[in-house]
Amino acid sequence: MENTNRCVFSLSGVSGMLIATVLLIAILVGLTIWGVKTQQNVMQAPYSLENVTQVKEFGSKKSEHILIKDRK
Repeated sequence: MENTNRCVFSLSGVSGMLIATVLLIAILVGLTIWGVKTQQNVMQAPYSLENVTQVKEFGSKKSEHILIKDRK
């Protein structure tokens, strides 16, 4: 028995493949833009040390630790 119900442009054919490809590319672009915006927001608000004297030092030599003073 021959399959006479062939449709190249059905959802299981070329158009379905194009829809899936466009959807995946749109998701990729959306996540990339979201990630770049998040990185830019974090870059604008860096971490700051409120009380430098309470930072714990690990190790036996104090000369190995660098202390950067606040430049306010």
